[in-house]
Amino acid sequence: MTLPDSVQLAGLHDALDQWFARTARDLPWREPDCSPWGILVSEVMLQQTPVVRVLPVWLDWMERWPAPARLAAEPSGEAVRHWGRLGYPRRALRLHAAAVAVCEQHDGKVPDTYPELLGLPGVGSYTAAAVAAFAFGRRETVVDTNIRRVHARLISGNALPAPALTAAEMRLADALLPDDQALSVRWNASVMELGAMVCTARNPKCAECPVRSSCAWLAAGEPPPSYTPKGQSWHGTDRQVRGAVMAVLREAAHPVPRDMFERAPADLGFEASGIGVPLAALHRLNSAPEQLERALDGLLADGLAEMHDDGLRLPA
Repeated sequence: MTLPDSVQLAGLHDALDQWFARTARDLPWREPDCSPWGILVSEVMLQQTPVVRVLPVWLDWMERWPAPARLAAEPSGEAVRHWGRLGYPRRALRLHAAAVAVCEQHDGKVPDTYPELLGLPGVGSYTAAAVAAFAFGRRETVVDTNIRRVHARLISGNALPAPALTAAEMRLADALLPDDQALSVRWNASVMELGAMVCTARNPKCAECPVRSSCAWLAAGEPPPSYTPKGQSWHGTDRQVRGAVMAVLREAAHPVPRDMFERAPADLGFEASGIGVPLAALHRLNSAPEQLERALDGLLADGLAEMHDDGLRLPA
């Protein structure tokens, strides 16, 4: 791998900056008046989740909880309830915990530095860097899956980055980051956008790439990946059963007796209203009893559900 010299690097910065200015998607968390809280929520929601699924949930959250204090005043279960079907609902608990910490430790304002952001519950290095950059204009090295893939192809000549983030990748990202603070923010955003819209994992649109003439992967003849990425299975998995149980709890106004999860609604004389629809969907999975038990116990252990005398409910 050969790093671009200063002239080449300036050319990459300029080409992507101009491309981003012309083609960037119009997303609400990119609007100048979007609050740091809105950007923090978007970054957490967008982890492993596409924009099309995040957008309606983000809009709902911003209407309900436009500031951290509004969410912190609610039970954590309400964050889980309004997480909808984004998946990985522990992220909702983390956002609620972060909102509480913002109120208790930062006077209700999202902190504006990487170390302070990293100190919030559930905020990791990527999220802290992204919020510092996109909400506060800080010069921070932001590295997500899309950015890693662009760097791998453009600079390293590899079809895909390593399965897990490496120290070498972080050093490369640091070396590519513009010195100018404002340009560094736009560089992070433009490389991320390029990976999401053009330099995709499958079927990249190389003809539309603004830096294709500099791409080491294209120059090498588009060599295949050195490994086969493992897709995330869903049907028949514990994750699917957990998701179905969560759908029941989100609709429940009261605790749900455990035997309702274990027996079909028809056996209980349960009408298809309220939780009847998601409960029927859960039982259509025909999951093994031990799988359902794992799902229920796992949700309790993760704090996504609570057990009371009269059944399970979302956390208070």
